[in-house]
Amino acid sequence: MYAETTNVTGAAPVHSPADDGLDATDRTIVAATQAGLPLVARPYHEAAAGLGIEPAELMRRLQRMLDTGAIRRIAAVPNHYALGYRANGMSVWDVADAHVTEAGRAVGALPFVSHCYRRPRHPPIWPYNLFAMVHGRSREQVEAHVAAVASVLGARQRAHDVLYSRRILKKTGLRLRRDASNKLELRSSSAQVDSRPRGNPSPAPGHLESRNSRNRDRSED
Repeated sequence: MYAETTNVTGAAPVHSPADDGLDATDRTIVAATQAGLPLVARPYHEAAAGLGIEPAELMRRLQRMLDTGAIRRIAAVPNHYALGYRANGMSVWDVADAHVTEAGRAVGALPFVSHCYRRPRHPPIWPYNLFAMVHGRSREQVEAHVAAVASVLGARQRAHDVLYSRRILKKTGLRLRRDASNKLELRSSSAQVDSRPRGNPSPAPGHLESRNSRNRDRSED
């Protein structure tokens, strides 16, 4: 997946309640499902029962909110750490602006790239404008994937680095919550989760480790 601009379980609101065109039932549905649908064989039926509406009505309303953009998407979000993918690297690339869209679409189509975004540069410190998230069971696997990305980009990329995850910051994003007057309002919240396997030494402060800086550190030992 490639995006020019900026992943959710359940229904995540995009607009503010004041201008989203949703009625009270729509907002109640979003508030009830935004943290995830029930993990059962018929999740929409169970969610509808909890809301006191028919399953068909729930699915119709969710589809309409998807169509209008009030909900960005409904998708499963697997825990890749639990599946054994503990080497996770955000590869960052310096690609000429004239080629970044076509390059991003090519990289985003690769089966091992979960996210691919265009991001602003911050020269001279940060020259990279294309980000591609790669997951692997080992750093060697991630490095092989990054080499494959480099092959796809070819001469379009001028430099790159890989930032390896050291912790997971579990972000819930925007959520509809009840305020003191029992009205639904948008709020954002996040919780930090340390996802390092047990027995690993504590990392230095920070949550991302650059491959290049890691190599420099080793050369200074």
